[in-house]
Amino acid sequence: MFARPFVALLLLASSAWAGVETRPNILFCISDDQSWMHAGAYGCSWVKTPGFDRVAKEGLLFNNAYTPNAKCAPSRACILTARNTWQLEAACNHWCYFPPQFKTYPEALSDQGYHVGWTGKGWAPGIANDKDGKPRRMTGTRYASKTLQPPTKSISKNDYAGNFESFLADTDGKSWCFWYGATEPHRDYEYGTGVSVGGKSIDDIDEVPSFWPDNGVTRNDMLDYALEIEHFDTHLSRMLQQLEASNQLNNTLIIVTADNGMPFPRVKGQEYEMSNHLPLAMMWKQGIQEPGRRIDNLVSFIDFAPTIMEAAGIEWQQSGMAETPGRSLMPIFAAENSTTLHRDFVVFGKERHDIGRPEDQGYPMRGIVDGEYLYIRNYETARWPAGNPETGYLNCDGSPTKTELLTARRSGTDIAGRWQMTFGKRPAEELYRIQSDRYCMSNLAANPTFEKIRRQMQANLQQRLLDEKDPRLTGPGDYFERMPYADKSGQGFYERFTAGEQMNAGWVNLSDFEPQPISD
Repeated sequence: MFARPFVALLLLASSAWAGVETRPNILFCISDDQSWMHAGAYGCSWVKTPGFDRVAKEGLLFNNAYTPNAKCAPSRACILTARNTWQLEAACNHWCYFPPQFKTYPEALSDQGYHVGWTGKGWAPGIANDKDGKPRRMTGTRYASKTLQPPTKSISKNDYAGNFESFLADTDGKSWCFWYGATEPHRDYEYGTGVSVGGKSIDDIDEVPSFWPDNGVTRNDMLDYALEIEHFDTHLSRMLQQLEASNQLNNTLIIVTADNGMPFPRVKGQEYEMSNHLPLAMMWKQGIQEPGRRIDNLVSFIDFAPTIMEAAGIEWQQSGMAETPGRSLMPIFAAENSTTLHRDFVVFGKERHDIGRPEDQGYPMRGIVDGEYLYIRNYETARWPAGNPETGYLNCDGSPTKTELLTARRSGTDIAGRWQMTFGKRPAEELYRIQSDRYCMSNLAANPTFEKIRRQMQANLQQRLLDEKDPRLTGPGDYFERMPYADKSGQGFYERFTAGEQMNAGWVNLSDFEPQPISD
């Protein structure tokens, strides 16, 4: 990162309260599995999000924010470290041993005198110890003592906002940083509660993605997902009210987003538009000029930590964090820079997410998006992208919608080819014009009309990966697959399962497992 005058310091220097802590507070709010379009501020009518909408209205709404890796732990690792997923060694993978040398922004803020805490889900799943083998406090001190009766059995009992209130009571006048990580709308859901508890109707949904069947089962599944987003948003609204009541709202930088796309087939754990493109709104009344703006700039999740550090007046070199390709969003906070280009493109990728392939292999992909086109490079096309069929397609959470797709293939009624779109093997290259094809249905990679665009996207991606020393290109190519899966009960899943051992894969349904391998 290059040095420049800190906008934050100029704003804070005007404070008349000598001796009072004036650095901004940081409230980072992250839902668990929510695609970008499912919030009221983006025009979605069947998901009610007044909390998110308020942050957008009184701050900024970002239209093009992307995670570098569309799975829980890898996405959160990128947020916390400001490094792309291939720059994080084992933390590129899901369920890893987090490398101790990569400091997180909450740890850096704690070292700089911030009071730091979290509730719900921080960085997870995985194991994070320091160099001496002691558990790290990646997001600070945990607050979890307050509970409440949730609206459904599948929703957490964690009183997120109540625990945030307890955290605020412990700040003792310090500037603070809090991570609100809901476990909603992560699966499981209590089927039908979007209607029975949320008062919704399947007719409320204006559009079902064309890679799922448009029927009552899918629509009810989507409404159950909507109900859980609304639960996350209810606690966000309460937190905003708490800050307002304690006169801390004006000097709190609030960031609201999600870790990856919705937990449905062909979205979570993949690298398509609905997988990596995520909701993002930011509010900071003392630091954002002309609130209510919509920002079309491309944003990567690795930009969050540099933004936070600059807002706090901490030079990156002073933070103790590893070098970052992230770029602070602070210039966008100034109204005159609304249309200034932040990024030409965003890069993303993945290695191993869930297990279930021979030798715990992953499905390595890299991709790039420039706002109009999305390009994907699949490196191991002989592998099943969502996991082997005979081990339950483990990189796709069990769900009523997944069951519909699998049943259609088995019964011979999948005339639309949705199983192939979702679970079938893929070509080495994919190219989509997302401005007119946000569901990534028409692969243009082999279309001669788009050859120049494909070549340019490929070249830009490859150069960035080389610049950032991605082992998938620089070698060894199987570097990330050498990293052990940290949940020992799941190590060697494919070999143990096919040998007859009873294995635990609680995130999928028993009916997801195909009785026999499927041929290409």
